[in-house]
Amino acid sequence: MFVRWVLLIAMMIAVGAHACDSALPPIITQTLREHGLSESSLSVLVQDLSNDETILSVNADQLRQPASTIKALTTFVALDLLGPTYTWKTRAYIDGTLKNGILTGDLIIVGGGDPYMTAERWWRFVSAIRQQGIKTITGDIVIDRSLFAVESEDRSAFDGAPEKSYNVVPDALLVNFQTSQFTLTGELEDNKSELVIEPLPANLNVDNQVTLRGSNCHRGYQDLRITTPLGDNGNRINVYGHVANGCGQVTVARAIMTAPEYAYGTFRTYFEQQGGHIKGGLRQQILTPSARLLLTHESLTLGEIIRLINKFSNNVMARTLLLTLGAEKYGSPARLENGRKMIIDWLQTHHVDTTGWVIDNGSGLSRVERVTATGLASVLRTAWQSQWMPEFAASLPLAATDGTLRNRFTASGMRGRIRMKTGHLDDVTALAGYVNAVSGKNFVVVIFINHPAALYGGDDVQAAILRWVFGQ
Repeated sequence: MFVRWVLLIAMMIAVGAHACDSALPPIITQTLREHGLSESSLSVLVQDLSNDETILSVNADQLRQPASTIKALTTFVALDLLGPTYTWKTRAYIDGTLKNGILTGDLIIVGGGDPYMTAERWWRFVSAIRQQGIKTITGDIVIDRSLFAVESEDRSAFDGAPEKSYNVVPDALLVNFQTSQFTLTGELEDNKSELVIEPLPANLNVDNQVTLRGSNCHRGYQDLRITTPLGDNGNRINVYGHVANGCGQVTVARAIMTAPEYAYGTFRTYFEQQGGHIKGGLRQQILTPSARLLLTHESLTLGEIIRLINKFSNNVMARTLLLTLGAEKYGSPARLENGRKMIIDWLQTHHVDTTGWVIDNGSGLSRVERVTATGLASVLRTAWQSQWMPEFAASLPLAATDGTLRNRFTASGMRGRIRMKTGHLDDVTALAGYVNAVSGKNFVVVIFINHPAALYGGDDVQAAILRWVFGQ
């Protein structure tokens, strides 16, 4: 009996020690104080990956906004459930007769949820259709986007910036993130600035009212405005303001139109550039039973996709992954709630305490998403021990090397030895990933700072923590 009590007390002491917060190293406390940040606004967990020993834990079980570090969760769950060779498929069908290069009928494009259908890859898709011998389409371009439930989400809802690519909403047929480059030059002599749009959707109406004024290049483009008037499809763009004469070019990226209108407009542009002709217009409907498969276009692999998501923190691609998870388990149309359920089920299967967690859209572009440092660290430990560890680790930004860490943690010896997903929102800054310390030990590190001053001093606090971990 005495031995049992001794063992029980020892277990209680061990559990209590694991649950208790650590004392912050003085340099971290000092950095917090210098930037007006309180210890209560910080959650940090550092664990030795060789034995799971916790070497620093502060508020690790407190629910926090994770910002884009949540992408580490979304991408690894997708990798674990779907495998690194998973691909999305965009298909083209014909409904009609094809003879002598003339399709008498419709061309149907079925979106497969490809997260990375860039302008270049879309051009290749169109080129492949032309190579099937189709020169003239007498009917319509029909778009079937039924794989994903059509959401009524407003692109301006998050921060009032619908023109920003990071606010684009997922779609089963999303081309080039619905984004075009607007290039203006101030070199012309007729007081009009030339505007070049790439890619240019054939159905986009542009009203260019930009004029030349003055030659102060420092202020040359400050009053430039690109707006989309209200309408059903956003197919009109107004560009107005002044540019300084003789100051070269300026290029800005803008998310425009709706997903089907953008896909149709750029398809038509590329098809006609390649000598094709389309007599009809755009129609949206589900694939007809009489349609015949013409070709299938495969996306990049999931292993390649998660690298793009995590290195460059791409929101719409991460959101597409969440929808894809739901579609794979529950079928189409893919809905957010099904993707969320897949994430929570995976977490609970891997014994992660999700009490109070809120999974929103899987990208971190959210005011309501909540997780704990303890939970996210558990996911990262699982990833470290997984057969997919090389693919996942390679997707994370490398200190002083690439992605969102390209210009961070540049101190001698740290380059390439820190692999972490970054996260920034108003009042939030976060890091989650791995540190290969100077001792050769590997640590999992999760840092959340939720505070009105987070964006002003949070990065310095993160740097102080990582320097301390690197020295262990």
